[in-house]
Amino acid sequence: MHGFGTTTFGELNAADYDTLHNPDTTKLSVDAIAQIAGDGAQILELAIGSGRMALPLAEMGFEISGIEGSTEMVDLLRKKSGGNDIPIVIGDYADVAIEGPFDHVFLVYNTLFNLPSQEAQLRCFKNVADRLNKNGTFLIETFVPDFSDFENGQRMRTMKIDMHSAWIEAATHDPVNQMFEFQRIRITPEGVKLVPLPMRYAWPSEIDLMAKLAGLQLKSRWGDWQGSPFTNQSKMHVTVYEK
Repeated sequence: MHGFGTTTFGELNAADYDTLHNPDTTKLSVDAIAQIAGDGAQILELAIGSGRMALPLAEMGFEISGIEGSTEMVDLLRKKSGGNDIPIVIGDYADVAIEGPFDHVFLVYNTLFNLPSQEAQLRCFKNVADRLNKNGTFLIETFVPDFSDFENGQRMRTMKIDMHSAWIEAATHDPVNQMFEFQRIRITPEGVKLVPLPMRYAWPSEIDLMAKLAGLQLKSRWGDWQGSPFTNQSKMHVTVYEK
């Protein structure tokens, strides 16, 4: 999507991010990461955002650092209790431009797919591996691609509607480049707001190959944060790789 860069998401979404992007899996995911990382672990979150994951982990006693492309998102984090205590590098999380090593790195909420190309995703895996301690782990959470509601490479659906507003999502699918391009259209009494989002998806098998090329091996994969088995019916996966 031409013009969408590393800072665009935060510029478009920071104002209402915590209200609109707060899944009900936060406690489950924080507890899972704490268990995987282990007591005393040095943890790095890629795309730390407004601190949904990092702040609870810091409260549990973990030393956590972050990388984030958006200063607006970091401003949200800094305003929260404990937010000023977390070291954060502003930059492209594919570059992982931070001193290590770390015992555990994680990238959740489908954010691997916000990297716009296979090359960028591969670079992310390689740079994570370079900053992991021996036997360190890298966790990702992503959806499993699903095209069942696309027709002729496109989809339109209603996200929210009430007496005074309508939120609509238009999407296109490019199977050659493995790209979804979303345009969220918010129509309110104040006017129309467009919130675009491109995503370069990958199948679990391709993600496993990226990890292998970076020197990581598959340790575990679940179909949700509750640890359910991953099957061909799973809509998402939580996957852990080990150095």
